[in-house]
Amino acid sequence: MIQIIDLACSLNGQVVLDGIHLTVPRGQITVIIGKSGAGKSVLLKHVLGLMRPDRGQILVDGVDLTRARGRRLQEIRRRFGVLFQGGALFDSLTVFDNVAFPLREKTDLAEEEIGERVRYRLSQVRLGQEVEEKYPDELSGGMKKRVALARALIQEPEIVLFDEPVAGLDPPMTNTIFHLIARTHQENQYTGLVVSHDIPAVFQVAHFVAMLHRGRIIAWGAPAEIQNHEDAAVQSFLRGEVNFLAD
Repeated sequence: MIQIIDLACSLNGQVVLDGIHLTVPRGQITVIIGKSGAGKSVLLKHVLGLMRPDRGQILVDGVDLTRARGRRLQEIRRRFGVLFQGGALFDSLTVFDNVAFPLREKTDLAEEEIGERVRYRLSQVRLGQEVEEKYPDELSGGMKKRVALARALIQEPEIVLFDEPVAGLDPPMTNTIFHLIARTHQENQYTGLVVSHDIPAVFQVAHFVAMLHRGRIIAWGAPAEIQNHEDAAVQSFLRGEVNFLAD
């Protein structure tokens, strides 16, 4: 379980996170929604330990990530898999080598075992051996996302973070990626934290939804509860109203 307690962060004198309180239940997928620039990705970077807050705590099974340093921080991070917004694939590596990269860097597994694990993860995201020797610039946007998802899962993480996992994709591929996230979660039972503003498509993977607005969580609950929430800002965002999005 991840507990975020009174988390605050300012960048260039502007408050981005203003006392965030959020619980991410173990084995469930929690989705954070909000307009672009609301601080969703900043929050995700704090959860991964890439940024230090001005105040507050992030507890991963009771261990405060904000106070962890060095080897202890690395031990916590090993429990995470991450699908970055742009995929973050290495252009100079093949699909196979991209997915294998974490295993080669962080484990002593033999190449035969690495190959088996890579092919299994690629099959989970519906990619066959015919793509293994391709390079990222030979792939479509949707295929890059699937390769990035396979890499995020390659070390069997307990927690997986998704930063705008369908950014730049058309509606059919958006639904495909969310379906794969739901499917891999069902098969692996990881704790998921998804940042997205793709409404309502993202609701198909969510067990819980939190809305971030003006640096605070203003709504939290099951997807149906959020869709029926009485808060005007929540409803304006769900309807995609221009005045709210430009606020």
